Amino acid sequence: MFDDFFIRALFAGIGIAFVTGPLGCFVVWRRLSYFGDTLAHSALLGVTMAYTLDLNIAISVFLISSIIALILIQLQKKTNLPGDALLGLLAHSSLAVGLVVIGFLTFIRFDIMGLLFGDILAVTTDDLLIIWTGGAVILLVLKLIWKPLFASTVNYELAEAEGLNPDRAKAIFTILMAAVIAISIKMVGLLLITGMLIIPAAMARNISDSPQKNGNIFNYWWITVCCIRFVFFIRI
Repeated sequence: MFDDFFIRALFAGIGIAFVTGPLGCFVVWRRLSYFGDTLAHSALLGVTMAYTLDLNIAISVFLISSIIALILIQLQKKTNLPGDALLGLLAHSSLAVGLVVIGFLTFIRFDIMGLLFGDILAVTTDDLLIIWTGGAVILLVLKLIWKPLFASTVNYELAEAEGLNPDRAKAIFTILMAAVIAISIKMVGLLLITGMLIIPAAMARNISDSPQKNGNIFNYWWITVCCIRFVFFIRI
């Protein structure tokens, strides 16, 4: 069944939709849209490192994005710079370093358009395995940290007073964001990864009239699937 590129692309899109749906709600709730852009820009550095060291692209992007996310958390604690300034600093620094590395890799042919916008029709069975296995792990971890993450989103001080350890939940969430970017970079691309997180979540929020409905991840899932289907048929 997976010998057909159409079936592979369809299953890849559905797999990404199941993962980006629940994560997208926290991106919107916690106002982390620019944070997603920062990790997406750092993914270019991860791709170049993968080509340089002959590594798997998803693993390399995950490692680099996780390092950038953890650096951001430490800088927020140790500097007086506002959050948007730190995000801009890390986003454009990692993007610039990635472009410089690409300039030195003259012996490798890069598909820049594929990196920026993805190529859903080039998904392989190995990519499907990474998407569905990695997505299942991400959703499992998200379920485990759902309570402290949701509580700290509503009121950080109250979550801390109840002993829910919101700092740990925040660190794990940033790593999950890096993992989503890593497994979806080939299909969505560097520039559109953040859109997969923000657009469906923002649309689902408009059809929710209470926190309970707004937290219903199925709202985000079906809207994300619709967006992926639209992009898929446009690419064809």
